[in-house]
Amino acid sequence: MRRRLIRIALILLLFPPFLAALAGWLVGPAYLHPIRRELTPDLIREADASFAVSGGHREDFNVRAPDGVMLRGWKVSAPQPNGSWVLLFHGVADNRVGVVGQSEFLLRAGYGVVMMDARAHGSSEGPVATYGWLERNDTRAIIDALVADPLVYRAKPVTLAPSSSVNFSTSFTSSTSAFHLFALGESMGAAIALQSAAADPRIEAVVAEASFASLREASYDYAGLRWSPLLGKTFFAPFSWTLLYRGESLAGFHAAEVSPEKSVAARTFPVLLICDEKDVALPCRHTQSIYDAARGPKQLWVVPGAFHTAALGFQPVEFRRRVLAFFASVASA
Repeated sequence: MRRRLIRIALILLLFPPFLAALAGWLVGPAYLHPIRRELTPDLIREADASFAVSGGHREDFNVRAPDGVMLRGWKVSAPQPNGSWVLLFHGVADNRVGVVGQSEFLLRAGYGVVMMDARAHGSSEGPVATYGWLERNDTRAIIDALVADPLVYRAKPVTLAPSSSVNFSTSFTSSTSAFHLFALGESMGAAIALQSAAADPRIEAVVAEASFASLREASYDYAGLRWSPLLGKTFFAPFSWTLLYRGESLAGFHAAEVSPEKSVAARTFPVLLICDEKDVALPCRHTQSIYDAARGPKQLWVVPGAFHTAALGFQPVEFRRRVLAFFASVASA
């Protein structure tokens, strides 16, 4: 009887971790291939209606990534431009229209905006999403194309000394004109913006809402069924292990290096970090970890009552005020 109870106890203890490991293995390919939200004519009309209200003028902006993937998006100029531009980054399983709300008040304030579909999203090409690993290189190519436009960047180019971590294909300076380049992203887009800023110093400051601290840390939340990351780090940890291992094997990237937390520690740049109080997808502990690791000027705003990436909807006036004040302070520094 005692041996039988021991066997039952072992089964009860080992079976859930085994199932978690199996689930992670099966789910592995899925997070590399998020649901693709197509850019439909209705969505384009929705965006154009927004641009009509804010006075923005959009044009197609297609950029070839370093690995040959075609990235598609829009470059939207402001009706009364102040000379500066903001790169907008949408969340997972979304497309460029997902950040049209942020574009509205930025355009009214004089900022041009670049709204791209991330690789493997919307109308952009790409076999897999890598949550910043390849996307940081995509951002560099997008910036190269942006500053190559004489209507966007009119200052006389100045060649910078080569960097071991950043390879510029376009010379750049921000000290001879009013041109400034910022980034704003939500969720996956926030993580990409932070990692891109660490890789390319042409991005002067970042607003990041609901970013994950690292891909591994985010996997613990999902392993814990969005209820307890501790459960994901202990009893259901095999889910995280097999999920990331299979993802690394299929996509050829290092999950440990997909880390906004490491990015803000690697380069000193101003950040405005926003977390949504009731976010269960990426709880505020992720944003807090990034904030603690950041070496540059930093601000943290916890939005009361807001759900995942809902800060603009819950606090529209305060969201606009904080973002515009943040960019203005960086530009005037």
